[in-house]
Amino acid sequence: MTISLVFRTATAALALTASLALTAGASAQDITVTHPQGETTISGVPEKVFTIDWAAFDNLNALGVEVAGAPGSNAPAYLAEYVSDDLFNVGSLFEPDFEGIAAEQPDLVIVAARSASTYPQVSEIAPTIDMSINNADLVAGVQGNLEQLGEIFGVQDRAAELIAELDAKVEEARAAAEGKGTGLVLVTNAGSLGVYGPDSRVAWIHNELGIPSVMDDVEDGDHGGDGISFEFLLEANPDYLFVVDRDAGVGNEGAAAALLDNELMHETTAWQNDQIVYLDPQAAYITMHGYTGLMLMLDQVIEGYNSAE
Repeated sequence: MTISLVFRTATAALALTASLALTAGASAQDITVTHPQGETTISGVPEKVFTIDWAAFDNLNALGVEVAGAPGSNAPAYLAEYVSDDLFNVGSLFEPDFEGIAAEQPDLVIVAARSASTYPQVSEIAPTIDMSINNADLVAGVQGNLEQLGEIFGVQDRAAELIAELDAKVEEARAAAEGKGTGLVLVTNAGSLGVYGPDSRVAWIHNELGIPSVMDDVEDGDHGGDGISFEFLLEANPDYLFVVDRDAGVGNEGAAAALLDNELMHETTAWQNDQIVYLDPQAAYITMHGYTGLMLMLDQVIEGYNSAE
């Protein structure tokens, strides 16, 4: 089944559906959005939009939709040029500024992932939608969010362009990886090693790109993944390593490259054949559900395979 077909038939990501209805005597359309925490009716095209999620900011920016408010921290470096000083600071991902948001009276607030738990409070302040995604079906989820945002803001054509570009990039990455052996998504966290698997924030490496993992059973619910040792890594010996530097992802000094530069790693196939792909840490850890971040990581995967040929 192709990614496009999955996108059109999947009910996972957000189970996103929009029903459009003209209210009696009104000129603006109402859009009812079904999302993981219920239904939200949006009247007309929102003008003042706040997002308590950087992936949502990424998607809105890619669609050409102006954002008025965003988190005051953890802005991904690859989005820095779009994060202006004029943005209202909505607080942190986990602790929004409820009073400040209420005073600003936004037309729409978007929560997702880390901020999803704040939906009950935020939805009492302003129309709010939860755009959280099922990581096991991540690409379809991103495409579903783009389609939904396209409906809300009347930019369906732009959304369709982005969806087609993402489809093409996924197919390019699949083709680059085909027949190139096994892989493992490695996360470094405060000097420790862990593994991410088929249900993680980078599940698309295995699920969408078809790269077989050298680990059948991964328990990656913790921030640092399923803990492993360098001895285990050498024994498993994947052909390719896809590295997520969690320290750098959360704004601390990254140390993945230095951590992996040791005698045991030097014996692995991935090291000896220069088949280690360092994913953008913020895109991989914070904004994996954003169009630009996902496209950036797909390009890194493609470059990693092509450069090793």
